[in-house]
Amino acid sequence: MISEVVKQLGDGEIVEVSGGKKLFKLSSYAGNPVVRPDELGLEWDEDGARKWGAVFNGGAEIYNGRVVLLPRCHRDYKEGKFFDERLGIERVYLENYFSEVWPLESEDGISFRRIDSIAIKGDGSEHDDFRYGIEDIRIIKVEDRYILMGCGKIKPPFRFTDADRIAIYSTEDFRNFTYHGIVSGFDSRNAVCFPEPVNGKLYILLRFYPNIHMAALEGGIDQLLNPGSYEDEWRKLYEEKEKSLLFSVGDFPHEKEKLGPGTQLIKTSRGWLMIYHAVGEITRVVREKYGIDVEVPRSYSICAALLDLEDPSRVISRTEMPIYVPNAPYEFTGNEEFPVDVPYVVFPVGAIVVEGKLMIYAGAGDKYEVLLSADLDKLVNYLLEFCKV
Repeated sequence: MISEVVKQLGDGEIVEVSGGKKLFKLSSYAGNPVVRPDELGLEWDEDGARKWGAVFNGGAEIYNGRVVLLPRCHRDYKEGKFFDERLGIERVYLENYFSEVWPLESEDGISFRRIDSIAIKGDGSEHDDFRYGIEDIRIIKVEDRYILMGCGKIKPPFRFTDADRIAIYSTEDFRNFTYHGIVSGFDSRNAVCFPEPVNGKLYILLRFYPNIHMAALEGGIDQLLNPGSYEDEWRKLYEEKEKSLLFSVGDFPHEKEKLGPGTQLIKTSRGWLMIYHAVGEITRVVREKYGIDVEVPRSYSICAALLDLEDPSRVISRTEMPIYVPNAPYEFTGNEEFPVDVPYVVFPVGAIVVEGKLMIYAGAGDKYEVLLSADLDKLVNYLLEFCKV
């Protein structure tokens, strides 16, 4: 069934912007969002009004011919505001905002159902490493198992720093999950390991705020499966992070605040395709191509790069403009039909390739899951022709 859906998905579009530069735009599936909180029972009544929870930022993979998603799920929370001293702006925060991950599956990649009421919990009931939620799990197939890399919250979300720890699980069937522990020595989220060693080294992408780093794991796969046994190696990786810098903020307007790894890496014949996210300003030339007629000083966006197959620290290409920005109501500021919890957000976490089509599953408005697509070769060709560094 997924083959029939793939035929409906767009190949992405290359458009010219002022100055003669070329912009790549991912295609958005016409039936987005593909997962909504009300479809999973993530809703409740409050003061006579029906409230929606959230289901978003799900890692994606194909298992037994079906698409599996691992989105974070929330309900029974309330909105407030606080002043973020680090950013110097007022921000929305959500009280009682503790997530768990619900595995979902789909035969066609667009209609999802929950798998056997299973939940990966981060509330302290399964272990005591973190108790304020598990978020944003990436799925990476390594050898004969799936490594799940998420963010375990050791402090409540939003208003606390030093709250994020890399939390690692694994599974072979997406019904039974093994918890391996956290990387306890430093604050980090959005960790993504490579799906295979490169010249004998297993690399990992990390976000040390506000930049993206890449390092080789001295302990290989065992450093992920037994993180507590490699505290010295993890500490060394953190202390020497200036040596592992891959992308830093400030190179482009849409990347001026922070960057982070996105989906699992996609191996192509011409390089490792890296999909990542950025936070910054969406410029006028980009807004025009999405029909956005208001200024957007702060927004998430989706970006891409191509890394060398034999030496992934060598960047072959990197987009100067995002390949997707929030523009639909459920990604932008919301409306009556699609309220959002956080405006101006698209957040890529999962990606699969089916019959040459790249399918990216991204969170939208911190509320929904959306499907974006591109012809894989078309995107790689764009990176090689227009984005070489």
